[in-house]
Amino acid sequence: MEKSPLALAQIFEPIRADLEQVDREFARHVQSQVDLIPKIGQYIQTSGGKRVRPAVLLMAARLSGYRGDRAVLYAAVVEFIHTATLVHDDIIDESELRRGRLAVHSRWGNDITVLLGDYLYIKSMAMALTHDAIDIVRLLCDVTLKMIEGELYQLTKNGDADITEEEHFDIIRRKTAYLFGGCAQIGGVLGKVSSEQEQALREYGFNLGIAFQIVDDLLDFTGDAQSVGKPLASDLREGKVTLPLIHLLRQSNDGTASAIVREVIASRAATDDQWADLLAGLKQHASIDYAFRRAEEYAERAKKPLYAFPPSAERDALLALPDYVLSRDR
Repeated sequence: MEKSPLALAQIFEPIRADLEQVDREFARHVQSQVDLIPKIGQYIQTSGGKRVRPAVLLMAARLSGYRGDRAVLYAAVVEFIHTATLVHDDIIDESELRRGRLAVHSRWGNDITVLLGDYLYIKSMAMALTHDAIDIVRLLCDVTLKMIEGELYQLTKNGDADITEEEHFDIIRRKTAYLFGGCAQIGGVLGKVSSEQEQALREYGFNLGIAFQIVDDLLDFTGDAQSVGKPLASDLREGKVTLPLIHLLRQSNDGTASAIVREVIASRAATDDQWADLLAGLKQHASIDYAFRRAEEYAERAKKPLYAFPPSAERDALLALPDYVLSRDR
């Protein structure tokens, strides 16, 4: 009988106190004489994010033998960067909801939200610069630039029903994987591990990030709207053609799926019948299974580099995380 994946709380239990400290750091650094900034900061903080990226950094730092307080600071920096991209993304995607609540721009407006995202980006770099570790700041800048490039590239492909699988993966790598890879690599830098081990951690995080994003995209088709925290089919209605649909459009040759996808993109709305037809097509051509297999491939690729480290509770936790990612339903 196959072991069921550990829950996120179990995986993160060794760093629970550190993650709580990250939350306190986030709240402390979002303080400002402009009342609106901490008010929105608190709103974002209490919206139920999983803190996977900071947790990867904290666990990688422990795996690397680091026990100082800088891991908490850099984990908070990463959360600032991730949050900045989320609030900007929601404006671009015109997403009304984020994690089951009104997105920041839906509540406070686009103008305030754009500036808040800018504030979070700059604040993250200011926090990172409080320590004399220019290599980590350079890494964070590089990752952030790749994320913004990914967002810009995705916009050029928005509404493109003919997007290829490779183009889609290029977006995933930039928007998600590089940040996950950077989080794990920073843990290694803090622990002063060998360059081979640092690279192993980066590879772990990078592949974990790709698996994470594929599963995230799959939830648009397999999740339930309440758990996922946004209406289903929202990706397609925003013009994003993700891996299951790319596979379906490649396999289907009668033109029905292609016509529905193009209609939904053009109208930014999907009827129940259109959605049912698409789900039937995805099932018929095993497109959900195909995308999930790709996620499994990347989850396995994430685990292999960790064997550059000796057995430990921290390595076990990082090895358990890809399995949790594959089991996500929200």
